[in-house]
Amino acid sequence: MMVAGVGCRKGASAREVGAAIIAALSRAGLRADALDAIAAPATKSSEAGIAAAANDLGVPLVLVPQAELEAVGARTVTRSDRVIALMGVPSAAEAAALAAAGPAGRLVAARTAVGPATCALATSEAKR
Repeated sequence: MMVAGVGCRKGASAREVGAAIIAALSRAGLRADALDAIAAPATKSSEAGIAAAANDLGVPLVLVPQAELEAVGARTVTRSDRVIALMGVPSAAEAAALAAAGPAGRLVAARTAVGPATCALATSEAKR
């Protein structure tokens, strides 16, 4: 299972979120069809750009509860003081990807920022 964890500033468009996802995939040497899901913090549930990007890529959107983000926070590799203050984890994108990939999830690509959106990739043997 390959999961793109995303984070964004309020109002980011599907194009902007998609650009971050494509940049992370490219950085990892992967194509868009490698994705099984997009994951985002549950607090981003009202962000239309994230839902639209998942729809555009033809994959489900997994909304990750705060407790699950915090449970994997120590496994992230990127640290943003701003994100810690806002989200309680060092990297929203990395935490969302790791949490959605499951207990055996591991980062394939650390957070990549493109404009107002970020994306990190995690993988596991689990199937959702």
